[in-house]
Amino acid sequence: MSIRLRLTLWYTAILSATLLLLGLGLYLFLHYFYYNDLESKLQQQAGAVASRIKPQLNIYGEYVLIPNIRDLPKTNNLFYQVTNLSTRQVISLPDAEQTGIKIPDVTEEKVQCILSGQCQFETMSIQGSSFMVYYVPLVQQYTGNVLGVMQAAYWIEPYESLLAQLRLILTVIGLISVLIAASIGWFLARKVLRPIEQVIAATNRIEKGVDLDKRIEYTGPNDEIGELTQTINGMLGRLQNAYSELEEAYGAQRRFVSDASHELRTPLTTIRGNMELLEKMWKQTALPSGEQDDAKMELTLEAMHDISGEAERMSRLVNDLLSLARADAGFQMTKGEVELQPLLDEIARKAQLLPKTAEWIVGQTKAAKGIYVYGNEDYLRQLLFIFLENAFKYTEQGYVRLDTLRHGEQIGIRIEDTGIGMDKSEIPHIFERFYRADPSRGRKSGTGLGLSIAKWIIDEHQGSVEVKTRQDEGTTFIIWFPVAAEFSRRAAQAEDHFLHPRNQV
Repeated sequence: MSIRLRLTLWYTAILSATLLLLGLGLYLFLHYFYYNDLESKLQQQAGAVASRIKPQLNIYGEYVLIPNIRDLPKTNNLFYQVTNLSTRQVISLPDAEQTGIKIPDVTEEKVQCILSGQCQFETMSIQGSSFMVYYVPLVQQYTGNVLGVMQAAYWIEPYESLLAQLRLILTVIGLISVLIAASIGWFLARKVLRPIEQVIAATNRIEKGVDLDKRIEYTGPNDEIGELTQTINGMLGRLQNAYSELEEAYGAQRRFVSDASHELRTPLTTIRGNMELLEKMWKQTALPSGEQDDAKMELTLEAMHDISGEAERMSRLVNDLLSLARADAGFQMTKGEVELQPLLDEIARKAQLLPKTAEWIVGQTKAAKGIYVYGNEDYLRQLLFIFLENAFKYTEQGYVRLDTLRHGEQIGIRIEDTGIGMDKSEIPHIFERFYRADPSRGRKSGTGLGLSIAKWIIDEHQGSVEVKTRQDEGTTFIIWFPVAAEFSRRAAQAEDHFLHPRNQV
């Protein structure tokens, strides 16, 4: 959830709670004010009427409760009903048959509640209208006996309607206010947090490593966000300076490696050539001499071999460093459509001449027949020889196998061996520079740069590599390249050009 949404929700929730409290307070105040005033008036009027009801004995010795009609207030909203508890006689004023308003009779439970003072007022619905009923016990003046109960019912439908309209008005106003406040809050939060969005955009540029020279534009007041913006801009400036210095240092390092590699190639080539020449001359002069110091001759030849071997190893290292320096410098190789099958045939033929102790097997390569990939033929050749030389180097017995497979618009070159294999934990590191998965790290000669160069060539050809390995059982590399064209498509295009020469440019 974004900060803008949280701020809007908090603001809306606080406003809603405030409006709810205000509306509820206003409603309860008016409700209490109206009904308290109504109860006071009803109690006063009903008490005045009840005081004028004089019990009279009839010929049967029973008390008769007859209200004095002249004492009734002249109102259409007030109805009375007198219930004689001894005779259960009920008198309604005005007459219930004329008005249609019949107040429910009092029960014995109600009488006990009235006498205890707990049931004085009651709101009820009579004939679909709301009434407030006030109960007054009729007590004999001298004996204190309760002779009956008078009910005074006041029509409160206008009050109920007024309060219902008030509830509706408060609800509608509250909802509209909340919606308006939420919209305004969302707009204000967006305006206030706009500099934060600029900060996020700037940090995204930093993450991608571009546009470090740009700064966050802020024209607002010098508040917390302004201070944050200034801090970020200062940090961007320092990062830009550090990044520029790092780029210069890295560029100088790349130039140094490239220049050093170029400079070292010539003397190394000269050393190797001279050592081979000396070795040949030594053999030619040592053979006619007959019986000479064989031990001295063997030591001399061994020293020459060592010097020549080390010079050759340094040459390979320099060539590998030069290739990686070109990759770091963004070298763009010349590319075109390369037919894969002739290249694989050449690789299969030359691989027989590589130093090896394992059997060399050329499997099925029919999948590559007529397939073209977009790339550089020399670098593709170098890529495959890197994998083959590694396979022969780490496979002392068993076989090294080359074949191809097709998957959709991808052509795969599989190189499988039965060598020492690798642990699965080492797979993520085998393409790192100078990393060697050889358990002894020195049992086999090498620079640890071959697979790094291979990975660069694969990336430049928009390809990928799949590795399957198991310790002491062997390793399989599958190099995938996108298919650029097929012989059947080329033939169709050539036929189309031949049949429709007007289409040619």
